Amino acid sequence: MPFTPTELAHPIVQAPMGGGASTPALAAAVSDAGGLGFLGAGYLAVEAVRADVEALRALTRRPFGVNLFAPPQPVPDPEAVQRYARALGDRYGGPLGEPRHDDDGWEAKLALVAELRVPIVSFTFGCPPADVVARLHDAGAAVWATVTTPLEARIAERAGADALVVQGAEAGGHRATFDDTAPTDLGLLAALQLIAAVSRLPLVATGGLATGRSIAAVLVAGAVAAQLGTAFMLCPEAATSEPHRRALAGDGETALTRAFTGRTGRGIVNRFQRDHSASAPLGYPDVHHITAPLRKAARERGDSDGFHLWAGQAHPLAEPVPAAELVRRLAGEARAALRDAAAG
Repeated sequence: MPFTPTELAHPIVQAPMGGGASTPALAAAVSDAGGLGFLGAGYLAVEAVRADVEALRALTRRPFGVNLFAPPQPVPDPEAVQRYARALGDRYGGPLGEPRHDDDGWEAKLALVAELRVPIVSFTFGCPPADVVARLHDAGAAVWATVTTPLEARIAERAGADALVVQGAEAGGHRATFDDTAPTDLGLLAALQLIAAVSRLPLVATGGLATGRSIAAVLVAGAVAAQLGTAFMLCPEAATSEPHRRALAGDGETALTRAFTGRTGRGIVNRFQRDHSASAPLGYPDVHHITAPLRKAARERGDSDGFHLWAGQAHPLAEPVPAAELVRRLAGEARAALRDAAAG
């Protein structure tokens, strides 16, 4: 039987963070502590994903997940992407990447997670068709789809998904919206209620969760587990860069932007985001490839104003504590909050 989130000792899932903080050490620590650790396969070469899965399996025998990016939408206005690239070149004069509309190794990564019999495979930016879901089921995997609206939930349920990760607009990083021409602004509690009304699948809530009380709140609202990303980014096992760690530890405002990748995402507002959000076109992953060299250079020189600082709205509550300690503490706080609410 595919793994379900109701089997967890603690109802806590570590969000996959593609191209960012996710590491085998972080996922193993979370899984060993009774939660569910995830690897982000986004932006990685297939062999790098294989190496991460093998490293994770060397660290834990507990279940874990791997997240894949669904293939991107067509770019509605390629010339707007070219104009954006020219403007960035004029502004920074540094090396820019070439716009490239790729699918992040979709077929190869699907084949890999099936070959490796990964216990849970989750998807963001869309839901795979029913035949792909069936392939993964045949390989023993549970399939989780990240959704933001009731319509997306219905699509995922029809495709055969085993669970839904319900993402609210409070979440850090990319919005999981299937159609980024119209990203929803539904907050997590509203999304949970609306999706629970149309689906009987287990719901995993994500977006702006950082405390035991917030986990208790989404459990009461109908979720069977809570997925946290930003809360784990200051853990020593995470691969978060030092300038990003400093920004997370502050109280900077977050906002949604397409400036960095051409896809809507939430980050701590910095100079690049302020200067380019208004002109950034819809065009993922083409814009991601254009800005990647600029962002890499800024990160390497410690310039937190020059690259994406993905973070959820509750990022000031993140703490630099070991991941296993964080899981156990949050689980205890959530149970205490539920008891207090019941007693009240």
